[in-house]
Amino acid sequence: MTITQVINNVNLKEKLNFDCETGNYHTFCPISCVAWLYQKIEDSFFLVIGTKTCGYFLQNALGVMIFAEPRYAMAELEEGDISAQLNDYEELKRLCLQIKRDRNPSVIFWIGTCTTEIIKMDLEGIAPKLEAEISLPIIVARANGLDYAFTQGEDTVLAALAQRPNLKQSDYLQKEKINNHDYIEHLPLILFGSIPDPVVNQLTIELKKQGIRVSGWLPSKRYNELPQIYEGNYVCGVNPYLSRTATTLMRRRKCKIIGAPFPIGPDGTRAWLEKICTILKIQPIGLKERENEVWNNMFNYISLINGKSVFFMGDNLLEISLARFLLRAGMIVFELVFHIWIKRYQGAELELLQKTCKEKKVPFPIIIEKPDNYNQVDRIRDMKPDLVITGMAHANPLEARGINTKWSVEFTFAQIHGFTNAIEILELVTRPLRRNQKLQKIGSQQYTDRR
Repeated sequence: MTITQVINNVNLKEKLNFDCETGNYHTFCPISCVAWLYQKIEDSFFLVIGTKTCGYFLQNALGVMIFAEPRYAMAELEEGDISAQLNDYEELKRLCLQIKRDRNPSVIFWIGTCTTEIIKMDLEGIAPKLEAEISLPIIVARANGLDYAFTQGEDTVLAALAQRPNLKQSDYLQKEKINNHDYIEHLPLILFGSIPDPVVNQLTIELKKQGIRVSGWLPSKRYNELPQIYEGNYVCGVNPYLSRTATTLMRRRKCKIIGAPFPIGPDGTRAWLEKICTILKIQPIGLKERENEVWNNMFNYISLINGKSVFFMGDNLLEISLARFLLRAGMIVFELVFHIWIKRYQGAELELLQKTCKEKKVPFPIIIEKPDNYNQVDRIRDMKPDLVITGMAHANPLEARGINTKWSVEFTFAQIHGFTNAIEILELVTRPLRRNQKLQKIGSQQYTDRR
């Protein structure tokens, strides 16, 4: 089937086409969020409460050796724990006291797993009592694979962080009065989402150019630097998978969510900044020129992917934003996936996706909720995309069938947010295509040079 035939068969309606299948979460386990969160929150310690399987996964998937002494550990549940022969409180108290003595963190995160869910371990009931006894904050996040997919593990941690109490009101007001001469007066703005510190600085500077002051980031580098969240504050996310955190901030903390597209790609970053400016009643300056400059700088990459097709199997929940950016860059997106859709939080991103399809005059991609991988493989065989962005489990089988793939996990760990880092997305996307071009060139030279 050619691309033209696929375009004719793919959704040509004026609205996005949603479909729901009954597939399981074929993604990385959400406890993998520990990999980037323990590095982001520098004075934290993560205690994953699960079985040996969870420990093997962390050790192998994250590639951290024992002597590296990372700031996370496994509390391995044994037969005595599962059969309720041991006292959960005393066992966790022993471990937390050891962590406090050896590492002296400012906060301990308990990461629940599938096993703690199945045996109904009352982590939320134990944590407050133990926190008071050992005088150390303990935060419970249930990042289990039964309910969540890959990056949603971060969502559960940030949602738990968002429920922690603030500092005193007087301390907050005193902090707000410092260094305000570069900013336009507006209500406090808090951004949420774990991204590398250089990207945090870039986005903060972009907002500062518009006269907007960021009151804080969730999470912060240190636990005692968490932003002060009050009723009526504005909050805005930087990743599409943080719907639980957004809901917690709206319902529990009574904040006002800014429903903006996410700052991935120059188009998304511009839309994100413009939406924040609009809500705060500030006139945006120079964003169109900034976006055009970035597109011009990526011309060589765009020429490689223009007219090529891509299929998202779904893994890291960044698919909607990545698809929208690649559509703007000239690709055709056959299908993309999401596991949970919160209209108030993700609606602006979907609207921008729809707008981009209309402006580029390309068909709307099929959007699948809870995809079935067997059905997806059948659709890939029929559509024959130039590139499939997929989880690690499916990459090699697809490559063996002659289909170009890219690991979606690479986009999770790469710096892809903001104007400056848009080129990193295209670097990752074009790498398989550039590799094939080089291999074809080498192969043709071998046969041509043979005497």
